[in-house]
Amino acid sequence: MLKTTLAWKILTSEQIADCKVFSVTRNISQHIGRRGERVSDFYVLSPNDWVNIIPITSDGQVVMVEQYRHGVEAVTLEIPGGTVDDTDECPKDAAERELLEETGYTASEVIPLGFNYPNPAIQSNVCHTYLALDAKKIREPQFDSNEETVVRLVPMSEIEQLIIDGKINHALVIVAFHLLKIRQNTQQTV
Repeated sequence: MLKTTLAWKILTSEQIADCKVFSVTRNISQHIGRRGERVSDFYVLSPNDWVNIIPITSDGQVVMVEQYRHGVEAVTLEIPGGTVDDTDECPKDAAERELLEETGYTASEVIPLGFNYPNPAIQSNVCHTYLALDAKKIREPQFDSNEETVVRLVPMSEIEQLIIDGKINHALVIVAFHLLKIRQNTQQTV
């Protein structure tokens, strides 16, 4: 059980920046605990929620994408994913949309695997992860204005070694495969 006595109370909250893909809020918060009363500033990044989707073809290939990531100035190997847009009815719709946009693939069944907080120390959003079964290519990818990917089919049997070797190194992608492994171990359905 989580300790509710560890919670802080927000006294004031002010948005100090709107950076297109996230906003920055300054909270002045108070905590009364074992160390007495404390008041401090905390800065929170607030992006929309995110989605990741692990698409698997009928012959056991994972549909992955290579793309340039500005934060690390490198090309990474990832599963399709992105932001839950205001036009998406739910995270599952966003996952299906991102899959189609980034890869040109759809799936016969999309199953939720779970969610996580990408960085709860400073971010307010959730990343939802899905499994897409029987993925099939139906068209070429269609990218946002600053997006471009290369689709790679990777045998599911190679994923673990790619993570060990550091070829798959995006934390949220590794979490997604971990959630899939938990599902496989508990349900033996994939």
